[in-house]
Amino acid sequence: MAKQNVAEQFVDILVRAGVRRMYGVVGDSLNPIVDAIRRTDGIEWIQVRHEETAAFAAGAEAQITGRLAACAGSCGPGNLHLINGLYDAHRSMAPVLALASHIPSGEIGLGYFQETHPDRLFTECSHYSELISNPRQMPRVLQSAIQHAIGRSGVGVVSLPGDIASLAAPAKSVEHALVTARPTVRPGDGEIEKLVRLIDEADRVTLFCGSGTAGAHAEVMEFAERVKAPVGHALRGKEWIQYDNPFDVGMSGLLGYGAAYEATHECDLLILLGTDFPYNAFLPDDVKIVQVDIRPEHLGRRSQLDLAVWGDVRETLRVLNTRVRAKSDRRFLDRMLKKHADALEGVVKAYTRKVEKHTPIHPEYVAAVLDELADDDAVFTVDTGMCNVWAARYLSPNGKRRIIGSFSHGSMANALPQAIGAQFVDRRRQVVSMSGDGGFSMLMGDFLTLVQYDLPVKVVLFNNSSLGMVELEMMVSGLPSYGTTNRNPDFSAIARAAGAYGVRVERPKQLTGALKDAFRHKGPALVDIVTDPNALSIPPRISAEMVTGFALSASKIVLDGGVGRMVQMARSNLRNVPRP
Repeated sequence: MAKQNVAEQFVDILVRAGVRRMYGVVGDSLNPIVDAIRRTDGIEWIQVRHEETAAFAAGAEAQITGRLAACAGSCGPGNLHLINGLYDAHRSMAPVLALASHIPSGEIGLGYFQETHPDRLFTECSHYSELISNPRQMPRVLQSAIQHAIGRSGVGVVSLPGDIASLAAPAKSVEHALVTARPTVRPGDGEIEKLVRLIDEADRVTLFCGSGTAGAHAEVMEFAERVKAPVGHALRGKEWIQYDNPFDVGMSGLLGYGAAYEATHECDLLILLGTDFPYNAFLPDDVKIVQVDIRPEHLGRRSQLDLAVWGDVRETLRVLNTRVRAKSDRRFLDRMLKKHADALEGVVKAYTRKVEKHTPIHPEYVAAVLDELADDDAVFTVDTGMCNVWAARYLSPNGKRRIIGSFSHGSMANALPQAIGAQFVDRRRQVVSMSGDGGFSMLMGDFLTLVQYDLPVKVVLFNNSSLGMVELEMMVSGLPSYGTTNRNPDFSAIARAAGAYGVRVERPKQLTGALKDAFRHKGPALVDIVTDPNALSIPPRISAEMVTGFALSASKIVLDGGVGRMVQMARSNLRNVPRP
């Protein structure tokens, strides 16, 4: 067997760790790694047009598969471009290994061309960030980066000078055992007994769920039935908990709707399940609160807790479902279900009024039609801003669909790059990028990546020629909108010029046909939909005091367009409420 160099050894370890692709832009300091990938079975180099896209794509792939994904940037400016996507992956708890290639090792610290210090730069958006300065370090440093990324669900960064990557790997290098899956964590008996006691003593229990409830839908429903608890969710909990949920009271937070806010404030015990919900203004301060989370650092950092429980949500609920006393009084639950249905009924009327004739097109109408036409197992990637609003209120999860966005980091331009990573996982699965014109145009160059690899991503472009959420923030703060208008081209013409399918939609009657045609197209497609920039209205009771940066009290906002199919689900749940 021929002797390996460091780059070849690096790539072999990635393959053993389950990495199937490395996203990036080639550069001289990366050449040894890229060449090693070229010659290695089981891993592929994915050429993107911007390294930020590489990091977003890797983060999305990791969220879809649950496996380690990888990205790379060449020395200096190349790997600096990774940072925004790595922040997003890290805050989304996506296991990503980032290779930050470096200048020649003998020049570090001497102000060399393109010199930066990536091992320092990436410390805040990673669990591990280290420099390899000697070939003997490489296997152990890479192993540590991988196990930090997988074990702690986030980013591990390895900085590797190109000249080190070209050197011979040490003979008889140890092949370390790699941990590629996380265990479940069950709380201790003491915490379980305290939690059982709190639940048994409470008359009104509410559950508030985040992304940590992934894989625990059945356990949450069983527990809610046992203690007669309304179930609300944060945005990142929507895809895991909203479907087939007879206890649903909607979403709290900036884009909230329904009765989730009331349910969390009118209970006497609030149980936070797998959520690091960041907006403590939406959490009560006069009820008992329990938090269950797999990440101990999340416990108690948003609200004062009466009990912190370190554990996996599913394992915790499995234990609770055998120990807590079943409750029979469902008056609180029924009252919250009624409030939820009434709240949805109150806002849905605007959406049903002449919506199929309104020009410019209501974006709510676009989202509702998209929800109806998309596949049952579609992956939606969602741009930050108003696309978050439409996804939160109109996309219907069903246990098979996925909804991915920059929900914790809040970056613009995430949807298209994340769609690239999601589509590479499975070319047969429908992937839909819900892009805003601001976000799409920011990383529009990587639409060419779709064409280059013939990825069948469908870009549904909500084109209101403005930065809509920023305008809303300005309005609520009493400021005139300024610097928020985009002068846009015909994006569908750009798509066609690039070699993809492109169509522009300006009238509601064109929408359904255009989306169906795009979905039937076998390659990449873009549907440029001219939407109404004035789609959001704010009732007069919103005050400047309710705003801190992005933090609108959106559970108090009325949207022109209601909440799509959620109102039907709320009505259905009300049928189970006993009548006097």
